[in-house]
Amino acid sequence: MGGTAQSVTVLSQSQISEFAPFTHYASTAYCDPSTTIDWTCGANCDANPGFQPIASGGNGGTEQFWYVGYDPSLKTVIVAHQGTDTSMLAAVATDANFVLTPLSFEPTLFPGISPLVLVHTGFRLSHARTADEILAAVEKTMEQFSATHVTVVGHSLGAALALLEMVYLPLHLPSGTTFDLYGYGMPRVGNKAFADYVDANIKTVRRVNNKKDIVPVIPLRLMGFQHPSGEKHITESGEWVACSGQENTAAECTLGEVPTIFNGDANDHSGPYDGITMGC
Repeated sequence: MGGTAQSVTVLSQSQISEFAPFTHYASTAYCDPSTTIDWTCGANCDANPGFQPIASGGNGGTEQFWYVGYDPSLKTVIVAHQGTDTSMLAAVATDANFVLTPLSFEPTLFPGISPLVLVHTGFRLSHARTADEILAAVEKTMEQFSATHVTVVGHSLGAALALLEMVYLPLHLPSGTTFDLYGYGMPRVGNKAFADYVDANIKTVRRVNNKKDIVPVIPLRLMGFQHPSGEKHITESGEWVACSGQENTAAECTLGEVPTIFNGDANDHSGPYDGITMGC
């Protein structure tokens, strides 16, 4: 279960700037579906003015807000999931339901997945509530815009749902579809077998963690949870680094700055991520 100190690479400002549209899309997922469906949510929507929404939904409690649409400048379908709204008790309860159970408990959603691949039960159940509806919206968007690329984004619980989406969607979309994930403040989602599955099958995972944010170090590794690869960490000095491996303990990475939950700071969870703070 233990992590190891592996390589760390500093990101250039141009590399950091490439995250901005997706960071805004993740922040926009906190906006009410009535405003994302017609892209009238204010500054969050204004940050990506060319976006063409196709569907939105959720109630922010038992179902996190979500939306699907197309970005013509980036030439990608966007799938966005809301993070936890702590004022909504059902969403908090979803986070707390942390027992590991097999993805194969959802055989129609995850056909052929090994029963050894275990995930956070609350995240699995939350994803299942909207999976069919979101898949239908993605298929409609791909057909309407002749799209072959899908980008999934989210913050906090939304990032966890986005990671499950990245496992789910390739099992149901055409084989030529390509994918990207931008997850911010992502908690651990599954066990080592899950992390290994993600690493083997999804090559474009980006997990962005801000400073001493406590959420990326929960649920604990001692409970059987493990992150996949793809961490990008914003250090206390504001530098962005790419941390290789699944649980990199180098001083510049999250586990180096937050070795235990007692070293974390919940105030870092919402950002800023290169000047962008999560929330509508």
